[in-house]
Amino acid sequence: MACVAFTSTATHKCWSSSFIDKFPISSVAFPELPNSSAFRFSPPRKAAISRRISVVVAMSSSSKSTVLVTGAGGRTGQIVYKKLKEKADQYTARGLVRTPESKEKIGGEDDVYVGDIRDAEAIVPAIQGIDALIILTSAVPKMKPGFDPAQGGRPEFYFEEGAFPEQVDWIGQKNQIDAAKAAGVKQIVLVGSMGGTNPNHPLNSIGNGNILIWKRKAEQYLADSGIPYTIIRAGGLQDKEGGIRELLVGKDDELLETETRTIARADVAETCIQALIFEEAKFKALDLASKPEGSGTPTKDFKALFSRVTSRF
Repeated sequence: MACVAFTSTATHKCWSSSFIDKFPISSVAFPELPNSSAFRFSPPRKAAISRRISVVVAMSSSSKSTVLVTGAGGRTGQIVYKKLKEKADQYTARGLVRTPESKEKIGGEDDVYVGDIRDAEAIVPAIQGIDALIILTSAVPKMKPGFDPAQGGRPEFYFEEGAFPEQVDWIGQKNQIDAAKAAGVKQIVLVGSMGGTNPNHPLNSIGNGNILIWKRKAEQYLADSGIPYTIIRAGGLQDKEGGIRELLVGKDDELLETETRTIARADVAETCIQALIFEEAKFKALDLASKPEGSGTPTKDFKALFSRVTSRF
């Protein structure tokens, strides 16, 4: 007999498969029915029960949220996409990448779309039918050839033609927000960077791209869109294990004045997904960093974490 996993609309938590396995659908959905192979129903009774089962199954399926991760080929985007895939009882994951090569890099499944965010029409198929959007796209500078660390000095960077922050972090993100609004998307999580309050921040000088200025412009556009949003401005990203540090939230780059200015990509990814669960995360913007490993208590209560955030932008 088929079994169904039920999701609480209050907590968004699913009963475990081990719990469901113990209870066939008749005893979970219809506790008043005897669970005996000797029990027989008349044809009309069978038809009525079949319809009720169909309704329960449909309700269970519709409780899953379809979430699109853009920039799914990036180092943080890959983690978010993978985490959503691992929570298949709660989410239907989609990814958006720019090239077929990036699609193959993350598994090449049919739920990964290929499209250029700078082309508004190209991203519409990926966004149609989703419930939530997690934006992890960003312009990426390239190092100019010829740099030799042994010679000292600093490397020089550049952005490829058409791939400057203005095109990617402003126009590309604006395209995503506009498409999401047109499609009736219920929530957008946008990952940016700390440092945007300072127009003279060193990151803005890289490749003369003013990357934080264009990111900030996109964040403001999202905040003004009317769509429920969470803006996560991450500190320095580290390729380290997640879930083992105490996370810190702040606003207006105040965390940059402390010694806790970095965060694991895995912790950023988990925060993105947790933002989809709690109402306390909506219509908020936060700076995000973490204490060093072994210092403080690893963050598990994300509802409390989001509750400490008071800034809308």
